[in-house]
Amino acid sequence: MRRTFQLILPLAISVICISLFYTVHQVRVERRNLRDDLSQRAAVLAENLQERLEPFSGHIGDTNLNRIVQRYGQREQLVGVGVYNDAGKSVATTSALPADFFTKPAQATRAETTDKGFGGFINLHGEPLFVYALPLHKDNQVAGTLLVVYSTSYIQGRIWHVLRSSLFTTGIQTLLIVSLAFVLVRWMFTAPLDRTVKWLRTLQNSSASTPPNLPRGELFDQIHSEAQQLADKLHTARAAAEEEAHLRDSQSTVWTADRLRVSLRNKLAEKSLFVVSNREPYMHVVNGNDNKSLQVLVPASGLVTALEPVLLACNGTWIASGSGSGDRLTVDSKDHLLVPPDHPEYLLRRVWVSPEEEHGYYEGFSNEGLWPLCHIAHTRPVFRPEDWNYYQRINRRFADAVLQEIENTPSPVVLAQDYHFALLPKMVKDARPDARVAIFWHIPWPNPEVFGICPWQAELVDGLLGGDMVGFHTQTHCNNFLATVDRALEALTDWDRFEVLRRGHLTRVRPYPISVAFSQPGPGATPRRSKGEELAALCAEIGIEASILALGVDRMDYTKESSSDCEAWKDSSISTPLTFLASHLCRSVRPAERRSPAISSSWTKCRRRQTESTRASRPATGNPLSC
Repeated sequence: MRRTFQLILPLAISVICISLFYTVHQVRVERRNLRDDLSQRAAVLAENLQERLEPFSGHIGDTNLNRIVQRYGQREQLVGVGVYNDAGKSVATTSALPADFFTKPAQATRAETTDKGFGGFINLHGEPLFVYALPLHKDNQVAGTLLVVYSTSYIQGRIWHVLRSSLFTTGIQTLLIVSLAFVLVRWMFTAPLDRTVKWLRTLQNSSASTPPNLPRGELFDQIHSEAQQLADKLHTARAAAEEEAHLRDSQSTVWTADRLRVSLRNKLAEKSLFVVSNREPYMHVVNGNDNKSLQVLVPASGLVTALEPVLLACNGTWIASGSGSGDRLTVDSKDHLLVPPDHPEYLLRRVWVSPEEEHGYYEGFSNEGLWPLCHIAHTRPVFRPEDWNYYQRINRRFADAVLQEIENTPSPVVLAQDYHFALLPKMVKDARPDARVAIFWHIPWPNPEVFGICPWQAELVDGLLGGDMVGFHTQTHCNNFLATVDRALEALTDWDRFEVLRRGHLTRVRPYPISVAFSQPGPGATPRRSKGEELAALCAEIGIEASILALGVDRMDYTKESSSDCEAWKDSSISTPLTFLASHLCRSVRPAERRSPAISSSWTKCRRRQTESTRASRPATGNPLSC
């Protein structure tokens, strides 16, 4: 209650001050209007009397003069009328005119001197009056003065009436506004805040993660979001502490987010980390329904899964290609964007690549050339000079973007990713020798005989050796790379230390296996469901009924022989006596990858074999195979 009054008190004071200001203004306007009206009435009366009296101005003792004056003396609020000759003597007055006006007053003298009407408000013995004087003429000469006197006491009465009405109205308005504000503040603000405070207090001793039932709307949406994030952070921190205690008790060496953060802080030693990749961690696409709203998507990428914990741990900068249809709408003038959207932790710098450049650099040289070459796939790699030109151009563009980001950073750490940027390490290192540059090659590295098929193997290997470190998944890939260096370039290769010295620059070659960090159940965790429960939940999720379910989730890639999977499943469903109520083999493929001729061919082949498998398995299973 006290908090509510503290919120309402400034509002009440503001309403009262505004109302009083308006009341004072209203009183002043009313007084001015009443005075103006009185002045106008006095002037009109004086002008009428002037027309009647001027024919008699030469006959001072004419009884008609007094008769006319007495006839006009009965007007409302009129105190009296007086007529003076040019000597200033009163020649005709009404009976109610005060004796102070038997001699010509100053207003009459002023009107006679200026030869025009003059009026003013005076106070005579405590009575407020308005005096208006008008000259009388004879043969175009001033022969006397006419004086009209009005009482203004009614103006003060009207003013007090207006003031009382305004103050009464102000009080009623203030009471109504404050009462309504009290109800609204209690209903829409104070009560939800009290529930939020109580809920936050419970978080200190419990693991509650459900926010209070706050009202929806612009006012509380941000509070709701921040409270939810705070609750999630508290719950995550508590779970991390319990997990860390459990790991220490069991002397485990499993990596956690906190251990990664501490390790990076120690290894980077306050240096900034800059990651370069073709794939961005978050992309914005325009909603196809209204073409106005934006949707945030997280690309299905193992690279993103592996790298984002690193960026979250060190608050670094991620430089990537902006591939979403709404990406340009979300960046600032420097193509920057803070991510993740719900709780920004690091900076995303987007680099723009045209569809023509993407076709040559990404779909052409990278995916039709290097990808099948390094995987030693049963698909001939395709190397075109125009694709190589695009590859060099995009590497230079990303290298320039990196140099812009690290321009004011001393001794930055640059980590390039994958086969899309084999030339970038040397480009960055040549421009910034103080930078620590590394690249991780996410795909296999074949033996030198296979890699020698690439017409530009020397340029690619030279670009990689421009960095300080080259990383691969396995030791075999490292061995193959060093063998390729021995064959393609003139360099000193140290097989004992796995280092390459070329033109005075030393490059280390190391294996760094990457895997997915599965969450480990800690103390108090919810028990895992049984296989039957998992099967029922999965079938309910994809909307099928099955007693036996075979589920394959993989990326559509001609190196993964997806079409062979369909063929094998068809043979199994026919040759085994099992009854399959439903069988689903799932594949996912990005639209950009589907444009690749090789992947598109694999996709078409998989769909064709899926149809064949469906027809072949239908007699035995009663349900089609879906993909």
